[in-house]
Amino acid sequence: MTAASPASPAMSWRPVLARGVVLRHDRVRGTDLLLLPERVVVLDGSAGGVLRLCDGVRDVAAVVTELTVRHPAAPVAAEVPEFLNRLRKEGWLR
Repeated sequence: MTAASPASPAMSWRPVLARGVVLRHDRVRGTDLLLLPERVVVLDGSAGGVLRLCDGVRDVAAVVTELTVRHPAAPVAAEVPEFLNRLRKEGWLR
């Protein structure tokens, strides 16, 4: 799979958590969680940090840009759009 180009519709999408989905930090576990109706998803690594940028104002390109500044050595441009798209397909982002 190839990374989306900055002008593609996938990059102009403005992701936001779907209705009924809540992002919380669990201090006991030291990890971020997605609270869904009748389900809890434990997020790995920097997933919570990515989702905190999904405010419905920033598009995917802006999220990628922000994360690239924060983590210049990480493969953000290739991985973040794919991650967000997976969550969109699950119905956790709109």
